[in-house]
Formats: sequence, C-alpha cells, structure tokens
Amino acid sequence: VQLQASGGGLVQAGGSLRLSCAASGRTFSSSAMAWFRQAPGKEREFVAAIRWSGNTYYADSVKGRFTTSRDNAKNTVYLQMNSLKPEDTAVYYCAGADHAVILSVIRRESSYVYWGQGTQVTVSS
Repeated sequence: VQLQASGGGLVQAGGSLRLSCAASGRTFSSSAMAWFRQAPGKEREFVAAIRWSGNTYYADSVKGRFTTSRDNAKNTVYLQMNSLKPEDTAVYYCAGADHAVILSVIRRESSYVYWGQGTQVTVSS
C-alpha cells in the first residue's frame, strides 16, 4: 500500500495550494483519511480528516481556510489550502486508516496505519 502526496511548493502569504494524495494497493473508500503537518522543530500535528461518509474535520488553526475532499473513484484525497500564512509552512503528510475511525480519535496519529512520504509547503511573508 502506498500513499503518494504531491502539490506542495513555495507560495506567498495569502496564496493557495492544492495537495493531492493518491493511494494504491488498496481502496480507502470505507476508511478515514487525514492530513497532518510537521513544522521545523515542532511535533507533527493534525490538520484535517475526512471519513468514509464524507464528513470533514479540521484543526482550529486551518478551519475556514482549508478544505479536504475525496474522490473514491480515483482513490485520492485532496487538501485545498487558501489564505495561506507563513505559519502554515511545514511538511504535509497524508494518512489512511484501515477502517472507519470513530470521531473521538479521528485527530490522533495512532488512528492511521498508512502514511505518505510528505510534501513540503513553504509560505513566504
């Protein structure tokens, strides 16, 4: 099973980027998928998640600016990032669970078994 994240890059503050996470080796249509990020010198943190139902959940720091979605036919998850800020600079990771994840633990790294390699997002001021 592989998760391939792409779409990162360098963007000015206020700009937008769209990250993609393409899965292969198994289907994730019945599983939760999530995005995490890790800034230099900081621990990895939850960004967004989407359940099999399509319900989405966000960290407070990105709510209203980021949107996650999924295309089950393509086995791909997206993270649309708007109004980017310098503090959004990090390596972004996509992650997949091997089953449906209950709401109480959907923000936990331990809920996800499969991880992508990460894609760098740099926001300049």
